[in-house]
Amino acid sequence: MHTVGDVMSQNLLTVDTVTSLTDAAARMCDRDVGAVLVVAGDRLIGILTERDILRAVAQDKVASHVGAWMTPHPETVEADEPTRQAASIMIHSGFRHLPVLDGSKPVGIVSIRDLMRVVVDDESPRGA
Repeated sequence: MHTVGDVMSQNLLTVDTVTSLTDAAARMCDRDVGAVLVVAGDRLIGILTERDILRAVAQDKVASHVGAWMTPHPETVEADEPTRQAASIMIHSGFRHLPVLDGSKPVGIVSIRDLMRVVVDDESPRGA
């Protein structure tokens, strides 16, 4: 049985609430990630995703800050939880990124793509 800690990314991208949306988006592009954790010190206070940035663009509000568009107090998991638990949370809640905490400190992030790798680990793409 795989745990979240087995598949999560530990190379975290973090910002604070006053970071501009354009700066956060540029950092996400540079790192090729779909979400950034919003922190105050070493405590998780929110998550900003591609969808949040898209909503800001659609409302012509890209000059605003992360704090206006982040999801505050997001759902989280612990690294020792089974991957199926993380998948269940993500599917039932309708999101694709889940922060991983050790107590209140962020230690990773798991994406739906990370979880799918567990499922299709032994499969080859068609034609390969």
